[in-house]
Parts: sequence; C-alpha cells; structure tokens
Amino acid sequence: MKKGDHLFLVDGSGFIFRAFHAIPPLNRKSDGLPVNAVSGFCNMLWKLLKDARNTDVGVTPTHFAVIFDYSSKTFRNELYDLYKANRTAPPEDLVPQFGLIREATRAFNLPCIETEGFEADDIIATYARQAEAIGADVTIISSDKDLMQLVTANVHMYDAMKDKQIGVPDVIEKWGVGPEKMIDLQAMTGDSTDNVPGIPGIGPKTAAQLLEEYGDLDTLLARAGEIKQQKRRENIIANADLARLSRQLVALRTDVPLEQSLEALVLEPQNGPKLIAFLKAMEFTTLTRRVAEATDSDASAIDPANVPVQWGADAHGPDLDAPASAVALGDVAAGATATSASPSAPARKLAGEGSAPADLAAARQALFSAAKIDTTAYTTIRDLAELDRWIAAARETGVVAFDTETTSLDPMQAELVGFSLAIADNGKDASGTDIRAAYVPLTHKTGSGGDLFSDGIKLAEGQVPFAEALARLKNLLEDPAVLKVAQNLKYDYLLMKRHGVVMQSFDDTMLISYVLEAGKATQRMAWIRCPNAGWATRRSLTRTWRDRVSRASPSISST
Repeated sequence: MKKGDHLFLVDGSGFIFRAFHAIPPLNRKSDGLPVNAVSGFCNMLWKLLKDARNTDVGVTPTHFAVIFDYSSKTFRNELYDLYKANRTAPPEDLVPQFGLIREATRAFNLPCIETEGFEADDIIATYARQAEAIGADVTIISSDKDLMQLVTANVHMYDAMKDKQIGVPDVIEKWGVGPEKMIDLQAMTGDSTDNVPGIPGIGPKTAAQLLEEYGDLDTLLARAGEIKQQKRRENIIANADLARLSRQLVALRTDVPLEQSLEALVLEPQNGPKLIAFLKAMEFTTLTRRVAEATDSDASAIDPANVPVQWGADAHGPDLDAPASAVALGDVAAGATATSASPSAPARKLAGEGSAPADLAAARQALFSAAKIDTTAYTTIRDLAELDRWIAAARETGVVAFDTETTSLDPMQAELVGFSLAIADNGKDASGTDIRAAYVPLTHKTGSGGDLFSDGIKLAEGQVPFAEALARLKNLLEDPAVLKVAQNLKYDYLLMKRHGVVMQSFDDTMLISYVLEAGKATQRMAWIRCPNAGWATRRSLTRTWRDRVSRASPSISST
C-alpha cells in the first residue's frame, strides 16, 4: 500500500445483522436452509463492489477487506465481566448463516478477517491507523457510532443504507463534539447495547456541553467539584471510576496483531466461476445471472460449490457465546438474576439438537401457540423521551409491528389519532415470545361523550406532540433495516404517505394469511390465525386496550 491508495473496510458483523433484519425469511428450496442474511449480504457486497464510484464516497477502492467479530468474548470482558452481559444468543435461523457469510466473502475473492479476543471494531481501527500513517485514504463501511472516534481528514465512514459519507463535520453535527472527543463522550453516556455503565443520568447533550466546558474527561473529573448543579456534581464525583472504566471499554485498540498485512488487502478482480459456484449452491438465481453477465461467465457450465454449513457448537460469531439468559445493567445493579431463557433455547429443545429448519419452524410455532397475550405489558407513551426509547428498541430488534388509529376507514380522508408499536422484548431475537406493546396518543380530543374519536373543542392532555412524533416515526418507518409488520398495510401505507412518510421493508399479515390459507372466505384480522394466540379475533386482541382508552377519555389516563 502506498500514498494515494484507498482502503475500504467493511464492518461485516454490522452487514450481517442489517441484512438479516432487512430481508424477510428466505430458505433454500432444496433443504430449507435459512439464507436471508446470506442473500442480503451478497447483494449489498456486490452493489458496493460494482457501484463504489457512483456512491457518495465517489472512488473505487484499491484495497478491500471484510472484518467480522469472532465472538462476543474479548479482552474487554477481562476488564469488566458484565461487558455485553445483557446480550442474548442470536436467532436460531441466523446461526448457520455466520459461516456461510464468511464463505461468501471468500467467494467474492475478498479477505475475510477476524481475530479471536478482539472485536471487529478493533481490527478496523488497527488497519485504519496503519493505512492513514502511510498516507492512504480509508473508508469504513458502517454507521456505527463506536467507529466515529476513528474519523479524521483521511478516514471517513460510509452509511451504505443512506448512501452518505460521514466525515468530521457530520460527527460534530450529530454528537456535538469532534471524533477526537467521542471516546470521552461515550465513556460518560455509556452504552446500554454493550452494557457499558457510563455516568448515570448523563446523556449525549449534557456530555457534549461538559466536554465543551472542561475539554476532556480527565479534566472534568479533576474539576467536578466546580460544577454548579448539585445533583450532577455529586453524580459525576460518585461515578468517576465507572467513567474511567467505561473509557477503557469504548476506546478501540489500534494494536491488534494482524494475520494479513495491508499489502494482502489489494482488491483483486472477481473470479466469476468461483463466485457463481457459491451463488448456485445458495440458489440465488438473480444474483447468479448478474455476476455471470458482469464476469462474462457461462453459469450453466458451472457446478454448485460444496459449501459446508456450521451448526451448534461448530458455529462461531457475534453473541453466539452469550448466555442463554441475560441480565440488563440496571438489573445487575439492583442485584437481580436472570430468570427467562432466550426463546431460542426452548425452540432448540423442542426441535432437538441438529434438527432440520422445518423442525425448528414447527417448534417455534408450538411455542407461540402456547404463549399467552400479556395485556399487562401494554403501555401508553406520553413523551418524546419514552418514544425515543421504544424506537431505539425497535431498531435494535429489527422487527416492529405497527398500526394506526384514525377517524375513518378511508385512508385518504382519515385523520391520524395515534399509533401503536409492538416489539419482541428478547434482545436481538425478534422471534421470541415475550412481546410488549405501546400506544402513542397524538390528537385525541376532549368531548362530552368521552368517545375515542369525540369531536371536542381542544386536544386532550397527556399526548405526544404530533409533529415531533411524526418526525421520529418517519425515521423508523423509512429505515429499510427494520421490518415493519401490519394488518392490511395498504391502509397504513397510504395514510402515512399523506404525511410525507414512505414506508420501507414491510410485511402484511393479511397477505401472509392469503398465501398460507387462500381458501378462507376472508383474510380479515377477525379470522386470521395468530401465531401466539391460536384462532383469535381482532376485537378480542384489542378490546382491552380500546376499553381502557375509551374509559379514560378525555384525559387518556395511564394504563
């Protein structure tokens, strides 16, 4: 590598989870092997390789590597044994795809890099600093905030989903500090995803203000006694050691021992037959055709490759060594213990170790059929901070159920009164049976009749501001990495489009029901077989919520 070269470093683990949650379930026809993440990964990688010059980055890389997490156990667990302790095991149908995606990377003729004991981010940081020292430019294919500490004039990030390059000004705009202060900011705010404690009560805005005033974390801790706000001052002083520990956890290592040098990352031409053989093994017909055309290869003359599949103990990847159950940071502080196992564990137990995908699917169906709808898990969201937390949880899970409450059956005439969200409260396992739901009231009106859609003279109290809620909802519904699920989604789609929201990545339970049971007289929610409730009606599922809201009008009292 030399000055003027350009290195692309792909956050492979980030690509895996984005692909898995963005692409609906997809199974290889020949044996039912789950391959949706593999499909999404291959298509994203192919697009990046072919169209790099036409993206916001605007260059074709000279060097290229895909970096993966070997596991979730790293040197950070020696520093803090609760690091990532809140993580649950990945979904069962993602597990065999970790190894397949590594094989896909090699089929693309690209370096596939992982180092046991270190995170992918550490490897990326090491390569980025080495390349920068030579005078080369670096683009990190990720939008993860944990990598923003690496951004400089020569090191940029790239959000492939939004086609947006992220530079120093973008980091400052989003976080209020430059990349050189991101480590201190994250040390103060902590990270619930990775169980990094931080300083309780300090959010990004407060952290940015403190860093602006005191310069860095060490100075802040040394002069904490000068802080005027008593509660903030006492909080920072009491948690100074946690802040220092958190800084060690969020700071990326730039000295990872690398098995492949920068010179070994030279981007080689695609080997058409090699890549086509892999794609045919996965049964990706469309991408096989595209690669054959681009590489001038005869796909019909190429046999599918023999690609090994890693199951169970043979597989490794992010969070695969996570405990069957996990304890959140707040629960640990309170002395709680984990009591609910990952839903993957009972499904595996029912299906049997090493069972086929069809057996696992049947086991999941049995779990959902036995699960009960817990209406006590319903809540009312009344402020933007709580809504932000729910939206963040939806992004983390990657799947969210969505429904609108309106004043008319005509989506072109209806007024949006509120909306509801439901997510699987099982870490990153969107297939779990622990479901929580929330309703967000927006424009309920007061009225003498106390009806849900009463024509009152003013808005009821205790509602989320319409414009601010809509802006947040827009970001969620238009995020292609989060699958939205709704009944008769066409109605909600048209309604939201009237408000400037174009929904992406969605499934419609009504259409799914039609595909599965087309002989039924109706596909209305009233007669759709719910996977976690057996045969149920929409009325039986929503009566409790509607009754609570109706009784509470006009004040929409807390449920």
